[in-house]
Amino acid sequence: MSLAPDLTEIAARARSDLRMGVPVVLSGPDGAALIMAAETLEAQRLADLRALGGAPVLAITARRAATLKARAYDGDLARVMLPPDVSLGWILAVADPADDLKSPMKGPLTSERGGAVDLHRLALSLVKSARLLPAALVMPLSEGAEFARRHGLTLLDTAAAPRLEMTSPLHPVVSARLPLAVSEAGRLHIFRPEDGGEEHYAIEIGQPDRNAPVLARLHSACFTGDLMGSLKCDCGPQLRGALAQMGAEGAGVLLYLNQEGRGIGLANKMRAYSLQDQGFDTVEANHRLGFEDDERDFRIGARILSLMGFSAVRLLTNNPAKIAMMEQNGIKVVERVPLKLGENTHNHAYLATKAAKSGHLL
Repeated sequence: MSLAPDLTEIAARARSDLRMGVPVVLSGPDGAALIMAAETLEAQRLADLRALGGAPVLAITARRAATLKARAYDGDLARVMLPPDVSLGWILAVADPADDLKSPMKGPLTSERGGAVDLHRLALSLVKSARLLPAALVMPLSEGAEFARRHGLTLLDTAAAPRLEMTSPLHPVVSARLPLAVSEAGRLHIFRPEDGGEEHYAIEIGQPDRNAPVLARLHSACFTGDLMGSLKCDCGPQLRGALAQMGAEGAGVLLYLNQEGRGIGLANKMRAYSLQDQGFDTVEANHRLGFEDDERDFRIGARILSLMGFSAVRLLTNNPAKIAMMEQNGIKVVERVPLKLGENTHNHAYLATKAAKSGHLL
């Protein structure tokens, strides 16, 4: 018997530490490293890191590196070498594109090449999943476990696992009747990941036949659109339109997935909005931040549908990527049901970019 946390649970601890600005030690087959999230780094901890006398680098994604004209020798990431007199302001300026147009010259930046980068890649995955800017200081350590023990830091040792999965398994928690404006026969189901992360929800309308394709919608949380009525996107109208259609048909399932801002979190979404105010489109803004066009994981939706007993859907979507992900994860999509709602003068360009660059069928 062991009461110790497993790898997934330790990763959740690591994400929490990074959000608070606490360093984390990563260990793997190729060595160990101390990592700090650039966004939550404080001047004193930077000074403490430099006092250790090592050679840290700033790991950034290839998307951010392209904006900064830094060489991404490692394919999906770049290891930017720090200047001898590195300051907290310099690190934040490399990590955060907010002032790129005011101060475009961040370099020239020199990137490391050669050697193992698995821990750098894991560091970026952790800060991304913590909904932080995708940039992390990474300093090699000779004795990772001892360093973590001596300083009371979380140690994430991946040596026993070939790959750390960032998407935790889900389990149903509870469901209860929830009369809705679109249907009095509503029911809300709550699903919780094993790592204690954000819960996801399923709104069931009526009593859908588990042996027949169900009208379904994978809807990612959008605080600004769903709750505040933002005109910058079409999320709110799509949410209400999907529920209304399910209510009219008498049956359906809407999955409300907590993947705000296409999976980058509300804070980063607002950073993207700020970049859009500077003239960049939605995809360009994500790339300048260091993210991909879409960081969501639709496997979560497939898992919830399976847990609820569904194997086939009529999917309310304009996004072919959702269809592909459902099919790849055991949910048959027998029909794509278009959902074209909510276009206005404020989001016309946004929708055009989704169609042109992300393949949405609008």
